[in-house]
Amino acid sequence: MRSEVQAGTTPRHTAGTSAGILAGLASGALWGLSFVAPRMASGFAAMDVTAGRFITYGLVALGMMAWGLHTRRLPTLRQFLAALLLSLLGFTGYYLLLVLAIRDMGVAMPALIIGTIPVWVMLLGKPRGLRWAALLPGLVLTVAGLLLMADVPSAGQGGAGQELHFWRGLALACGALVSWTAFALFNAAWLKRHPEVRATEWANWLGVATGLGGLVLWLLAGTPAAELAATPGIAFFLLLCLAIGFGSSWLATILWNIASQRLSASLCGQLIVSETLFALVYSFAWDGHWPAPAQWAASVLFTLGILASIKAHR
Repeated sequence: MRSEVQAGTTPRHTAGTSAGILAGLASGALWGLSFVAPRMASGFAAMDVTAGRFITYGLVALGMMAWGLHTRRLPTLRQFLAALLLSLLGFTGYYLLLVLAIRDMGVAMPALIIGTIPVWVMLLGKPRGLRWAALLPGLVLTVAGLLLMADVPSAGQGGAGQELHFWRGLALACGALVSWTAFALFNAAWLKRHPEVRATEWANWLGVATGLGGLVLWLLAGTPAAELAATPGIAFFLLLCLAIGFGSSWLATILWNIASQRLSASLCGQLIVSETLFALVYSFAWDGHWPAPAQWAASVLFTLGILASIKAHR
C-alpha cells in the first residue's frame, strides 16, 4: 500500500512542479513587456504610464469579479488590507520606481538591477532541507551573467547633468529591487498560508487594490484628463495600457500566483530571471539591433542558471 501511494503521488507532484515552472516562465515573458513599455510611450509622463497600466488592471479584475460573483467569494477586510499592502510593494510602488529609473537610465541597467532579484529571493527564501551547495551552481551562473552584462558609465561620461541622472536612476532601480523582493517573499508566504484562495481570486483582489492605488497616483500627480486626451499618440497610449494592464498585470499575476503556490520561494525567485531575458529581447527588438556578444553570453548563463536551479529543486 505504501509503495502504491508513493507511486501515485510522485507523478502528481512532478506535474504540479512542471506546471508551476511553466507558469513562472510565462509570467516572466509577460512582465518583460513592462520594461520596454515606457520607451514605447515616450511622449507620456512616467506617472501616466504607471497609472494607466494599473487602473486597467483594476478594471479588468473588477470586471472578472463581477462576472463570476455568483461563484466567487469576496475578500474579508483583513484579506483586502493584505492585498492593498502587497499591491503597493509589487505593483504601484515598484513599477513607478522602475519606470522612473528607465527614464533616467534606459532599459538595460534597470533590467540588470532587477535581474538580481532571483539572487536575493533564493538567498532569503531557501526552503528547509535544501542544501546551499545545491543552489550554488544556479547562483553562480546568474551572478556571472549579471557581471557580464554590467556596463556602468564612468563618472565623467556625458557631463555632470547626465551623471546626476544616472545615480538618481540607480537609486530608483535599487528601490524597485527591494520593493519587489519583499513582495515575492510576502506574497508566496501569504498564498502558502491560505491554500483555500485560488490564484485567480487573489489576482483579482490584488488587481482591485492596485487599481485604486493607480487611480490615487493619477489624481495626485498625473496629467489632467483633458491635457492627456489632447496629447499626440493617445490612441496608442491607451492600447499600450490595455496590453500591459491585462497581460503584464492581470494574466501575469495569475500565472505567478500559480507558480508561488506550487513552488518554493527560492525556485520562484530563480524563474524571475526569465523577466530579464524577455525584457532584453523586447528591448533589442524595439531598437532593431542584435545583442552584443557579451549580452548573448549573459543570456546563455541566465538560462543555464534557471536550469540548474530547477534541477536543484527536483
